Amino acid sequence: MKTILVLGGTGKTGSRVARRLKAAGLPVRTASRTGGDLRLDLDDPESWAPALDGVAAAYLVEPSLSASTDHQARVPALVAQAVAAGVRRLVLLSAPRAGEDGHPLHVAEQAVRGSGVEWTVLRPQWFAQNFSEGPWRPGVLAGTLALPTGDGRTPFVDAEDIADVAVAALTEDRHSGRVYDLTGPRAISFGEAAGLIAEATGRTVRHVDVDPEDFIERQVAAGAAPDVARLLTGLLVAIGDGSGGALSDGVERALGRAPRTFEIFVAEAATAGHWD
Repeated sequence: MKTILVLGGTGKTGSRVARRLKAAGLPVRTASRTGGDLRLDLDDPESWAPALDGVAAAYLVEPSLSASTDHQARVPALVAQAVAAGVRRLVLLSAPRAGEDGHPLHVAEQAVRGSGVEWTVLRPQWFAQNFSEGPWRPGVLAGTLALPTGDGRTPFVDAEDIADVAVAALTEDRHSGRVYDLTGPRAISFGEAAGLIAEATGRTVRHVDVDPEDFIERQVAAGAAPDVARLLTGLLVAIGDGSGGALSDGVERALGRAPRTFEIFVAEAATAGHWD
């Protein structure tokens, strides 16, 4: 059996995908800039061939949302090299609305869908794990989630569900040619999310709405590229405007079960000590 390659193998979804594949006894290779089985840097094409050698299926992740031409060309180039190297199944971690022209991941999606091999595209909503392992964790620990979302609601999706769908797509034939929009089972506000985390941890956690321009300035000051800061802020503002609250049946279609609730995520993250 040939190897399954997992890009971003140390990230929120990649690490979970790799762990499941290994538990199933499947040959898996993780690749990332640091910490993986092999080094693979999307900005360094010379690092790609060793990672692709002997690979039959690959989980692809584009970690950057930059609109620059260089960044948008990385995944298409990797896809072309992967197919030439013998990869016959591609699973891409994408994002909502990436099928639309102008979205930073649109070119990556088009490359995967036009690759000539089996493909599956995953478009998850905001990760629940952003509160426990990602950019919102410092706010939880500080007691204040300062985000420009108002009272808008969104169906946070558990990375455990994303990983389950990714593994199914990597290992089963029936997911070829599918685009799965992945959400949790219900939409909640950031205020509700903060309240559920506070209840589970005993911490004081609240959500405070902030001015979008102030939020952009804070991100840029923390090192984010201005175009990425504006894009992410726009997505958060859209939640407050009522967008991004729709539910999808992608998890159920792919796995035959309902998605995990936010309450389950919070209980497990609290037990694991993510907010200690």
